[in-house]
Amino acid sequence: MVAASTPNPLLALDYVPALESLGPDYYDRVDAAEFPRHALRFRNDDVLRQLGLSPETVDDAHFVEAFGKFRGREPFLALRYHGYQFGEYNPFLGDGRGFLYGQVRGLDGELYDFGTKGSGTTPYSRGGDGRLTLKGGVREVLAAEALYALGVHTSRTLSLIETGESLWRGDEPSPTRSSVMVRFNRSHIRFGTFERLDYIDRPDLIQTLLEHVIDVYYPAARLCTDAIARYTQFYAELIDRVAELVAQWMSVGFCHAVLNTDNMSITGESFDYGPYAFMDGYDRRFTAAYFDYAGRYSYGNQPAICKWNLYKLQKPLQRVIPQSALDDALAQFDDRYRHYYTQRMLQKLGFAALPEDLAQDVVQQTIELLSSVSVGYHTFFLELARQFSPAWQQNTTHIFATPMQASDPAAQALLDRWRQLYHRCLQEQSDDQLAAMRDRLRHTNPETVLLRPEIEAIWEPITEADNWEPFYTLLKRVQNPFLPPDAA
Repeated sequence: MVAASTPNPLLALDYVPALESLGPDYYDRVDAAEFPRHALRFRNDDVLRQLGLSPETVDDAHFVEAFGKFRGREPFLALRYHGYQFGEYNPFLGDGRGFLYGQVRGLDGELYDFGTKGSGTTPYSRGGDGRLTLKGGVREVLAAEALYALGVHTSRTLSLIETGESLWRGDEPSPTRSSVMVRFNRSHIRFGTFERLDYIDRPDLIQTLLEHVIDVYYPAARLCTDAIARYTQFYAELIDRVAELVAQWMSVGFCHAVLNTDNMSITGESFDYGPYAFMDGYDRRFTAAYFDYAGRYSYGNQPAICKWNLYKLQKPLQRVIPQSALDDALAQFDDRYRHYYTQRMLQKLGFAALPEDLAQDVVQQTIELLSSVSVGYHTFFLELARQFSPAWQQNTTHIFATPMQASDPAAQALLDRWRQLYHRCLQEQSDDQLAAMRDRLRHTNPETVLLRPEIEAIWEPITEADNWEPFYTLLKRVQNPFLPPDAA
């Protein structure tokens, strides 16, 4: 590692004031909190490489200087937005414990945000302390890295620094430790950013923001010379992106838990991981948030909720886009979601492609089987990957051996029906395609899944002995989920 006294590469990045240039109608300038301690608990060297930085040239002290002490950069922008929270409109939102630290271009030429969480109070803290618990930061690091490794369009965490304060929270044993996190993602502009502009009756600001979003994040729409066509193309592409994102969540068994419109990114990217969870057994009613008493944001409701959020986004967008065009675009959501979900599930079953009717049937019957028998969602697919043999194409009796059938006659009948359909799918495969199935199954169905007990198991050593080794071990496993745990 280089000496801490060398120039800080994180501060020498070419920061682009893209959102700042829109003017103060979209944000407030704020200051970062000063913290009594700075202990770097996580740094994302993979993200550094995306920015063209060699990790060997970036010292831990550089992270602390830039993202713990917040020296050498300004301004910091607390973004303004509203949102529908559990179905009710809330005009008293905004960045209450974070800000936009800066925007930079990656090696791919795309613009990315550095956004903080836990960096202190802002005009939108509403009586909160603007802090992030250390456990909340640890959970977000794990969620983002796990989802990224599973092929989900997600934000990532650039750094997590413990900050030495004692926090009081109703959902954690208190006092609890504090942290500040820096998130790396495409944009912190939310559905709720547009909703606020509609609420304050500023269609001019809606149009300005929409042009900015298209110019930076929607190159295909940018090619349209007609404004209405450009805006309509944006909305149609956003719908497609969100449909694909939800299909990714659903296929990996992930429940975001708080799909308010202020947690929906205008780029169709997943971010902001609070009470998330990966389900163990298949259950559409599975909820990750203890306060979601009605199950509004349950696992199975996620497609419908995201479609509802897209529908609510129409209210500000109809200031500049004809309602008929918005409705026509949103009508495509169900088909786009079904397409992406089917393709993801086919991959988990080992197939690159199948005839459409057969693909729909095998996915549906797989879900029916998982809904009706006592087998873990991830366990089922992992066992399928471990057991798969091209010989299954000739003999159905060996397809997916499992002890569940011996103790449950109903499970036996469902499994036999599923085996017959899976065998039909195998008949569609050439010898080369059969040979490729084993690798596809192994690279789609993880050996490591970030279930709640895994997180709690690594948190106990941190709280009791400040032992971070179990965290780093689990982190490496979720970053390499398709390897056996002892090989990650």
